[in-house]
Amino acid sequence: MCIVKYLYSIINIMTEHYSQLTGEPDFPSIEEEVLKFWKENDTFKKSVDNRDENKRFIFYDGPPFANGLPHYGHLLTGFIKDTVARYKTMAGFKVDRRFGWDCHGLPAEMLSEKELGISGKLAIEKFGIEKFNNHCRNSVMKFSKEWQQYVDRQARWVDFENDYKTMNPSFMESIMWSFHELWNKGLIYESVKIVPYSWACQTPLSNFETRIDNAYRQKTSKTVTVAFELLENPKFPTIENVKKYKMLVWTTTPWTLPCNLALAISASIKYCGAIINQEMFIFAKGYLKIFEEHCKKNKIEYQLYNKDILSINLENLHYKPLFEYFADIKNAFKVLTADFVVEGEGTGIVHIAPGFGEDDFILCQKQGIPNIDGDTSSLLSTICPIDDGAKFTNKISDFANMHVFDTNDEIISILKQKNLYFKTDQYLHNYPHCWRTDTPLIYRAMSSWYVKVTKIKDKMIELNKTVNWIPNYIRSGQFGKWLENAKDWAISRNRFWGTPLPVWKSDNPNYPRIDVYGSVKKIFDNVRALEEDFDISSINDLHRPYIDNLVRPNPDDPTGKSMMRRVNDVFDCWFESGSMPYAQLHYPFENKEFFENYFPADFITEYIAQTRGWFYTLFILSTALFDKPPFINCICHGVVLDTQGQKLSKRLNNYADPMQMFKQYGSDAMRFLMLSHTVLYGGDLLLDKEGTMIRDVLRNVIKPVWNSYNFFTIYANIDKIKAEIITDLNGINNIMDRYIIYECISTIKSIFNAMEELDKCSNNFGYNIKLACNNITQFFEILNNWYIRRCRSRFWSSEINQDKIDAYNILYTVIYFMIKVSAPFLPIITEAIWQKLNFQKEESVHLSSLPNMNNFMLSDKDQQNTQFMKLTISICNYVLSIRNIHNIRVRQPLNKIVIYSYNCPELLNLPIEYQNILLEEINVKSISFKSDISDIASFQLKLNFPELGKRIPDKIKRLIFLLKNNQWEILENNQLLLGTKEAEHYIINNNEYTLTLKVHNDFACTINLDQNLLGVVLLDHELSDDLIMEGIARDIVRVIQHSRKDNKFNISDKIDVMIYTKDKIVQDSIKTWSQYIAQQTLSISLIACEEITDVKNITEYCKTTIKDKDVSVFLKKSNTSV
Repeated sequence: MCIVKYLYSIINIMTEHYSQLTGEPDFPSIEEEVLKFWKENDTFKKSVDNRDENKRFIFYDGPPFANGLPHYGHLLTGFIKDTVARYKTMAGFKVDRRFGWDCHGLPAEMLSEKELGISGKLAIEKFGIEKFNNHCRNSVMKFSKEWQQYVDRQARWVDFENDYKTMNPSFMESIMWSFHELWNKGLIYESVKIVPYSWACQTPLSNFETRIDNAYRQKTSKTVTVAFELLENPKFPTIENVKKYKMLVWTTTPWTLPCNLALAISASIKYCGAIINQEMFIFAKGYLKIFEEHCKKNKIEYQLYNKDILSINLENLHYKPLFEYFADIKNAFKVLTADFVVEGEGTGIVHIAPGFGEDDFILCQKQGIPNIDGDTSSLLSTICPIDDGAKFTNKISDFANMHVFDTNDEIISILKQKNLYFKTDQYLHNYPHCWRTDTPLIYRAMSSWYVKVTKIKDKMIELNKTVNWIPNYIRSGQFGKWLENAKDWAISRNRFWGTPLPVWKSDNPNYPRIDVYGSVKKIFDNVRALEEDFDISSINDLHRPYIDNLVRPNPDDPTGKSMMRRVNDVFDCWFESGSMPYAQLHYPFENKEFFENYFPADFITEYIAQTRGWFYTLFILSTALFDKPPFINCICHGVVLDTQGQKLSKRLNNYADPMQMFKQYGSDAMRFLMLSHTVLYGGDLLLDKEGTMIRDVLRNVIKPVWNSYNFFTIYANIDKIKAEIITDLNGINNIMDRYIIYECISTIKSIFNAMEELDKCSNNFGYNIKLACNNITQFFEILNNWYIRRCRSRFWSSEINQDKIDAYNILYTVIYFMIKVSAPFLPIITEAIWQKLNFQKEESVHLSSLPNMNNFMLSDKDQQNTQFMKLTISICNYVLSIRNIHNIRVRQPLNKIVIYSYNCPELLNLPIEYQNILLEEINVKSISFKSDISDIASFQLKLNFPELGKRIPDKIKRLIFLLKNNQWEILENNQLLLGTKEAEHYIINNNEYTLTLKVHNDFACTINLDQNLLGVVLLDHELSDDLIMEGIARDIVRVIQHSRKDNKFNISDKIDVMIYTKDKIVQDSIKTWSQYIAQQTLSISLIACEEITDVKNITEYCKTTIKDKDVSVFLKKSNTSV
């Protein structure tokens, strides 16, 4: 048995235990290997299936449109979703990640119109609704395969096999159910209102659709000021020589003037008059300056009326219509008072066209203008005489079939002919545009179906307070304020490709009736097909036109002639996406118990504009249907723009294809860039086209993670060591080892705290992914640039002793734990390292759990030692900064440093082992400590007068006097005494002053740690001959090491070195420090000569200068075995 153990140990020693990479890592290729590994091993499915069914974490994946390729914004959202899902999975939760597709609505219809070469509703109806919708169905998933490729390449795990589509019959049926529920709750109604209207898409939009992204943008409009002639004299004494009275009106929409039905004035505005050619023009006094400037510019003579004109002088006066199209409408063409009229850019008199303005419509409805009782069709054709494409109908005969925007100039021309024109201007203003076509919207009267959001607004505001918004200002800010001003939601669209409204109305207004159905079964049980020979049970598509052919006799019509017919409208696609929590599950027809147990969602994320889009519609429907918020936690991230702050656009050619970036730098680098940026919390990420920011993350984050693994494998394989994961620190005495374990545990706990759920007590709002990323970056910087660098001599030692084994085990352990906790944030590179380091307990890091650090028993001494180490590192950094400022290279040894303490015992009592580390790091021979800081620096006191003014405003002058006389001292608890204890004095609190330390030596600087002032460090920069020689020796080491690397020598290769220089100091330095140089460079022989002689078989050559002296270095692999 002993022989077997012996043989096994020999084999084990001779084996390289870890996969090792030669040369520079090709990260995109490494990523491709990992993606292949996941696919072949079905790792994603295992990560979900292996978790407890009863411990679930629910997150909703908002459905994107698949009729275009993903952009960086989609990738950002995907990175956040994937990171949280991976983290929660490793925390033990079962996290289903079902992907979804938004299939209906304007994006799909606009694409189909373009592909079919048709435009507008009439053209679609002529083409055929059935054929058009079939084309929408086939084209809407046009880029679904490309989407999957992008999502897979970004290392985002989602379930495409069980995806949901808003065009699926099961999804659509749940939509109909929700509408029926809202109807039963009295939250649905039909009404004529003024709505934003996209004439390019020929459909109304929701009020929040005009607030999405940059829907409001600058537009230059032609404005006109026109004169309306009064048919009656104003109610003030007649003015001699005035034959006509005209009211000046300014409008930014001249095209609406043919539809004018009234004028509006304000009871709170004072008006004035100006007489030109026996005509008095009436307008607000606030417009007088503009009026006078226009008259002066155009040499128009006028006379001002010297009395104020009040609204009571004008109210209810009739005026002559500008056009005769509606001259016969009763009650129209008179002056009304309205509180929405204000003094501003206009004349204080507003032209009222009730078909094209919300205030106009409401005012005229109150006045019965026009008076058409209950006849919606007649009302709309009267006040809004345009077709679906925003062209005037035959009622506006002079402009029939002309687009409204094209009529402005002709309307103005006619007004000039009628002597009703005053002036025109170009007006730059923010104007709403269609979010799909970028065309300017109009506002028009339409009949639509509405959700009564105003009825549930207070409940929505209450539920909003329970949501953890990230950033948290969204709750009371962008989203909260939007809820406070919530309006009823127009959910119907007079389009074709969408879920049909399940509403059947009587076709005879004399026998009104409305039926609303909440299931396919209810529909089929109550209606029949128009064609008698049509089998209704064969319908498996709920879209138009099939469902339009289903009718039933009107039960309320005793004649039996009228029919119940489905209204033509389909749902707003935002209603569909807002229904995804239940519709994806076909609730309540299936999965009823599951949905009710796991609603609302634990987490969602999208970009910040969805506070007025998807988040908003989710909130409306969740509140109305379930009296709950739709989600508990929500990250609202910002937008990815180019370096000029412009939207990424193919037209501008200002971004690279994400796939190109993946191939060049890999997806982990892009992921980490986005996750560690303020874009996560509503800021903007300015991404350059060349990807330099991604490259920087590759260099500053990914590479250091890889380097720590690579360093370990190189030396572990050289020493044939198979490391172990340490969980018991007994026997681990090296302060570097205990320090890095402590830092590892602290980092992991910090990441846990950052990613925890909302904790109001600790003011932690959770899901702080950026902070978690920063913790990862900082740890690997400490690991590489401090621990590994400080411990190199332990790994380089030729002797395999316990200290060396401890070093390997500790390094292996912290890599193991940090790879685990970093996996959600860097999923690919961590997987690659996991596989190469043979952490074989789980086949993938993503099948493992987050690290449990409770087994590590750390003492108070470990915490104290860590503070000493942090203090040591801090002092090192300050001294190195002094060297850098004065161009003193680090390789040049210096004599000493002096540390002055300011109320910091740790500085004065820095243990010797930390002093030694400090001296080695900064390359200084000695260190001394002083407790009196006055020799090197002085304090400067600045009082916070705004704060002091709140507390003792009458003492400010005395405080200034005492400050100028330098009468102050520092007390305990960070308070300050201004004055003297024996005489007049004031206690100043720590928020009422700022204390800074000014050093009096250029080679000194203050020492700060965790924002606390600790003292001052002074660097002695004087050089002796011995120090100069030692510095030269260190330079020689650097030259040889670079030459080794340039000539691709292995780290373990022993070499022979010849150095040629004529400089005596350099020669003496080499001779004096030959042993040090040989040890540092693995040199077996080291020869220094004045002239180049025999360099046979030595081909590796480096020529350089050291201390401005020419030096030539030759080296070769040594044949001597040591």
